[in-house]
Amino acid sequence: MELSEIIAQRLSKLKSLKDKRIEPYGAASPERLPISEVLTGFTEGKTCWLCGRVIAKRKHGKAVFCDLKDSTGKIQLYLKEDIIGAENFSIFEDIEVADFISAKGETFITRTQEPSLKVLEFSLLCKAIRPLPEKWHGLKDIELRYRQRYLDFTANEDVVRVFRQRSEIIRLTREFFDKRGYLEVETPMMQLIPGGARGRPFKTYHNEYDLELYLRIAPELYLKKLLVAGLDRVYEINRNFRNEGISPRHNPEFTMLEAYTAYTDYRGVMRITEELIRFLARSLFGKEEINYQDKKIDLSKFEEISFAAVMKDEYGINPDDKLESWVVKLKKKGIEVKGERISRSLVVNLIADLLNPVSDKPVFVTDFFTELCPLAKKKKDDPLLSERFELFLGGLEVANAYSELNDPLEQKKRLQEELKDLPPEELRQLDEDFLIALEHGMPPAGGLGIGIDRLVMIFSNQPSIRDVILFPLLKPHKPQD
Repeated sequence: MELSEIIAQRLSKLKSLKDKRIEPYGAASPERLPISEVLTGFTEGKTCWLCGRVIAKRKHGKAVFCDLKDSTGKIQLYLKEDIIGAENFSIFEDIEVADFISAKGETFITRTQEPSLKVLEFSLLCKAIRPLPEKWHGLKDIELRYRQRYLDFTANEDVVRVFRQRSEIIRLTREFFDKRGYLEVETPMMQLIPGGARGRPFKTYHNEYDLELYLRIAPELYLKKLLVAGLDRVYEINRNFRNEGISPRHNPEFTMLEAYTAYTDYRGVMRITEELIRFLARSLFGKEEINYQDKKIDLSKFEEISFAAVMKDEYGINPDDKLESWVVKLKKKGIEVKGERISRSLVVNLIADLLNPVSDKPVFVTDFFTELCPLAKKKKDDPLLSERFELFLGGLEVANAYSELNDPLEQKKRLQEELKDLPPEELRQLDEDFLIALEHGMPPAGGLGIGIDRLVMIFSNQPSIRDVILFPLLKPHKPQD
């Protein structure tokens, strides 16, 4: 049957219900119990109200069996004409799969040992005009699952599991930092000057102030101001926005954890990161091991490699080489450097993407070139390198951290140099307010940024960032008829 015919049929049943003076969009019972609560420690003869969506319906003469599902579980309903009456039984004829109902009844176990509810009375809560997908797994257009996530949930329990796990990961992350004395804070999402990271921002506009604003690309500079204010440990789980490409690892709107710890450095943050990753694994799976895309990752020991060493050994590039030399050396390795405006950051970011360390253990990549880390301290024994690390799990970068630069004069010089290197689409002004804050004194500190979406990808074993974002950004699409 064509979709238009199904909709017409359902509209006809909606009219039939209204003709019988049945309210098709009623109110639920305040005494409603979650289905899981009824099923847990199931006992016969218990009277209860249940609400949910009808996901299956089977008629056997003057009796009907149907499956009712809410967000906690599923249970079988049994309706019999001589129990609910001929008139009500007739009304139930117009209730179909996808409709929401409320049912009061007594619990019992069928001859096939299935926990069920013998319905004594019911009411319609919502008449669905469109049907649910029958064979969701058979859909070839995976984008349709992202566009209509609400349908994906109704037919795919694995998808529901992923997002329940996402919620649990965020809850556990909060628990981890709260127990260690960190204060959760909120910083502005609309900013006069986008800062704290490289990235092309989204622009917006405030009418009352006649002011052009930007959606934040990172909360870092505001969080550092709180270190200046005397808050030694702060964190934020925040939404960031970058007007850049979309891929299995990137979405323009994404969730980040940023945490700042006074009186430590990037090595101290490294230990915190290890503890967090192990805590999440133990809490979720009861062990310090995870599986990602057919790879076992042992979290009992973290490895470390030097970015500078890889650059030198693999590409012959040193941090003080001229940019032209970098490009020549990369081309000799068969790596094409595209773009009208070639910069050092463009080239090194390209190499960083190629680095992609895949190991059966977590990998900390350290020794990044200082000029690529404008907010990080230099290494005392080698000023050309910074006190920074990136963490890779299963070949996926999930964290970035460094010893925060708290010298206001050096910071101003670095930011001025960075502005010269920005492409036209990222041009911005110097954040004088942040520099003034630093001039009031900021304690030495370590900062950590973790991509929550990527972290969820790892722990839920999903190949694409779209699989862990409820409503990822998609191109406009004409709605179905």
